[in-house]
Amino acid sequence: MIYLKTKEEIELLRQCNQLVSRTLALVGRNIRPGVTTLELDALAEEYIRAHGAVPNFKGYGGFPATLCMSVNEQIVHGIPSGYALQEGDILSVDCGAYMNGFHGDSAYTFAVGEVDPRTRELLDVTKEALYRGVAQAKAGNRIGDISHAVQEYAQSHGMTVVREMVGHGLGRSLHEEPQVPNYGKRGSGPQLKAGMVLCIEPMINLGTRNVIFEKDGWTVRTADRKPSAHFEFAVAITDEGPDVLTTFEYIEKNLPID
Repeated sequence: MIYLKTKEEIELLRQCNQLVSRTLALVGRNIRPGVTTLELDALAEEYIRAHGAVPNFKGYGGFPATLCMSVNEQIVHGIPSGYALQEGDILSVDCGAYMNGFHGDSAYTFAVGEVDPRTRELLDVTKEALYRGVAQAKAGNRIGDISHAVQEYAQSHGMTVVREMVGHGLGRSLHEEPQVPNYGKRGSGPQLKAGMVLCIEPMINLGTRNVIFEKDGWTVRTADRKPSAHFEFAVAITDEGPDVLTTFEYIEKNLPID
């Protein structure tokens, strides 16, 4: 079932998703060669709890950490560890929080120092694919319009789209209907209606789209071990157009975080 949110509920969702946005910025400001993903995870958990929320990933289906932290060829659901980041790595950070009865969920892929030009292009293309998907998230369109926009842009740059994991609805549950694939046909899928809240999250690979599920039961990586990137927004559908509840401005414009 697809749950439509009231304007009041969307504002509560915005508050939670803004906290997630600030948490991602805090993590980003501490990313550098030598820091471990476990250290970054501890920072995020402390910050989320200090602001009256709880990490909604921790314990979800048995996941052991606050953040999903996926390095280089890891696509999503990487488990924080003692791995020390190295110059030239990329790190996908997926963060969630639960507050006031609603969930927040967003992701950003960070460069660790200088990365090679093709990997930098991967980051830029994946983020732009997200923006193009968001532009289609308006009442009257269909899920397939979002999906097609993401796929078309990524593939036009010679990159591939992960198909095994998808975006989703967001609200009182972390994962709600409908699913939001990153590939598909225009005009297909459920129609978008005011009050829907979606997580749009392109996962784009530099090489093959084929994936491997690791033995830890969580981490998903590219089959050819080439890099993958992941960016995610929570977006409310309104009669006036897409209302993005999360933001990358705390990261990219270095806005102050409390």
